[in-house]
Amino acid sequence: MGLSSIDWRDIKYQETFEQELRGLERRRASDQNCTVGDMEGILQHLYHMDGADWVGRGEVQDITMAATIAAYEHFIAEWKASC
Repeated sequence: MGLSSIDWRDIKYQETFEQELRGLERRRASDQNCTVGDMEGILQHLYHMDGADWVGRGEVQDITMAATIAAYEHFIAEWKASC
């Protein structure tokens, strides 16, 4: 039995979320000048990019954007909770 269309979407979302989260964790660990404010600024930019989808990105790009935003939101919340 092959993957349903829902399965590939879930897989793409999870892969992107985890990849973004690993990248954010590496950046925080290696860049002493990186602040939660920097991450919030990037998140605001991502919100703007997501809202500016007037041309239409397509389904894969929409999933990627949603997972990226979720990873930033999660990362920022975890960072603030650890302070």
